[in-house]
Amino acid sequence: MKRLAALLLVTVLAGSYGGAQASTLQQRIEQARQKHAQIQARLHQKRVQLSGVAERERELQAQLDSTNSAIRDVNSQLADLNYQAASTERKIAWNTIQLDAAEKSLKLHDAALNRRLVDIYENGDLSYLAVLLSAHSFTQFVERWQDLQLLIHANEVAVRERKAAAEKVAAVQTDLERTKMQLETQQIAQQHAQNRLAMLADERRNLVAVADQQRRQAAAQVAQFEDLSAAEEAQLEALIRERQAEIAAQEEARRRALGIAGPAAPSTGPSRFIWPLSGTITSPFGWRSNPFGGAPDFHPGLDIAAPTGTTIVAAASGTIMLAQWYGGYGNYILIDHGGGYSTGYGHLSAIYVSVGQHVKQGQAIGAVGSTGQSTGPHCHFEIRINGKPVDPAPYLHG
Repeated sequence: MKRLAALLLVTVLAGSYGGAQASTLQQRIEQARQKHAQIQARLHQKRVQLSGVAERERELQAQLDSTNSAIRDVNSQLADLNYQAASTERKIAWNTIQLDAAEKSLKLHDAALNRRLVDIYENGDLSYLAVLLSAHSFTQFVERWQDLQLLIHANEVAVRERKAAAEKVAAVQTDLERTKMQLETQQIAQQHAQNRLAMLADERRNLVAVADQQRRQAAAQVAQFEDLSAAEEAQLEALIRERQAEIAAQEEARRRALGIAGPAAPSTGPSRFIWPLSGTITSPFGWRSNPFGGAPDFHPGLDIAAPTGTTIVAAASGTIMLAQWYGGYGNYILIDHGGGYSTGYGHLSAIYVSVGQHVKQGQAIGAVGSTGQSTGPHCHFEIRINGKPVDPAPYLHG
């Protein structure tokens, strides 16, 4: 669709001239047009394929990134569990030392107390007895007896406290052992998760590599068909220029046969273009992101958004060369302005003119719509010079 407006212009003009040579050239133009259309169709197919493969690669890469993120989380959790396990091991080792010391101390005190009690109640403890017998009065004897009872009671209390301390250390030891088992269970679970995620990451990494290779192949095919399309388009334009030269020569011969003096005045094209409608430019001239997805595409005109039914006027005076449905352009009008200049108006909801009709600058020719390949109501406006699209913006005034 990039430069076929020029072809349509020549095709219409060719109908006014006969001759075997013109017919042969017109056949060559038609064959070139058909070949160009076939390449464009294949190019579109390859672009769609490239878009699908690229999207698949992006999805797979996102899945791989998510898996790698999960692996980092599991590694972090596993490192934390390992730290907790090491800390628990250190606590268990220290608590074991404390427990052993408490148990040894308890045994020593318990044995000493038992021996002392046996000595007092069975054999009599000479040290205790000597203390009692050395009293100088009954009152002093009673006081020393009470002191001895307090000492024995204190020994019993010390034994009980040491036993309680040993039991407390033992309880802490039990809790630490339980914590250790829990941490080991969690470590095993995290290691299994780590192994599963590593396998999943490897699988997705391989899929991304395959998708990347497919994308590269599709991109190479797109580039190949773009080169073919450019070559065919150049050939088509050359045939069109050749046909235009033949038409000019035939017109000159016709003028001479009719006795019209002097050469035909050369057409210089319109001196100025006006805006075909007022609206917002939603897509400028040049390369852009494809609004229908896929690889970037070249936009050969301006998209001017306006409500459906808004009047569209001729940007310059000229002759209607095409007024019909035209592929992705939908309802389309092509106007020849002479001097190699032409303008195109696409996606119309209504067409007010017909082929061969002469229109004045500013005359209503159609209405805004969204026909053909369109994302919403707007007018696709083109200016072409010798069939090649140019940026309309510098040419528009008023």
